[in-house]
Amino acid sequence: MIIVILLAFGLSFLFALGGIGSAVALVPVLHWFGLPLLLAKPTGLLVNSLSMTGASVQNIRAKKLDFRLGIPIIISSFLLAPLGAWSSHWLPTSAVLAVFTLFLLFSGVMLIFFRAGKDEGRFREDRPLLAPALIGAAAGYLSGLLGVGGGGLIAPLMIMLGFNPKKVAVITAFVVPFSSLSGLITYLAMGHTDLLLMLPAASAAYLGGSLGTKVMHARLKPATVKKFLGGLLLLLALKMGLQLFG
Repeated sequence: MIIVILLAFGLSFLFALGGIGSAVALVPVLHWFGLPLLLAKPTGLLVNSLSMTGASVQNIRAKKLDFRLGIPIIISSFLLAPLGAWSSHWLPTSAVLAVFTLFLLFSGVMLIFFRAGKDEGRFREDRPLLAPALIGAAAGYLSGLLGVGGGGLIAPLMIMLGFNPKKVAVITAFVVPFSSLSGLITYLAMGHTDLLLMLPAASAAYLGGSLGTKVMHARLKPATVKKFLGGLLLLLALKMGLQLFG
């Protein structure tokens, strides 16, 4: 219990320095420390639900959220997250870990190398349905399958389609609690939860994330921290890949 709480606090603090959620690292690390994968994933989803809800409330109050652009992503991710969680029943653990390795590689590369366009005059202002819905569906499925929330997939793909990165960041923060909560409910229904462990871990993660966010705004440049975190995710992917295929 103490190890899980310390890991949840430390990783959430560290990843909040870069302005991103910690579940992408928290889930595999908890698994390596002996927590069953089917328990580590709903723990990550609970952490996402708590940490991103606060950010979304602030964005809504500030009237920064584009609901019309975000609705297709919200609906499709919410509907597909339970399918991802249910897939854990019939997919071999090795297959889930292989997908997780690829997701870590993708997330790490995006954090290190991806650059959004700076010419605001070229950002799209339309609100399509199909492409965001497909992105939301993929993110929702991965959210349920891996317990990571899906934000690491939504943001770069939406930016690649030409949407304003600031607007996309707000939408992502709003979508993640929905997909995370949907997947979490599915794990609860399947009985793969231990609330006596998950609630203290999620509380520690929330406190660590809040503290990390304050430190980031006061002292650090998120772009620099994101490169470091991207390198960390690549190292996690390497470790997981070596365990799977070594």
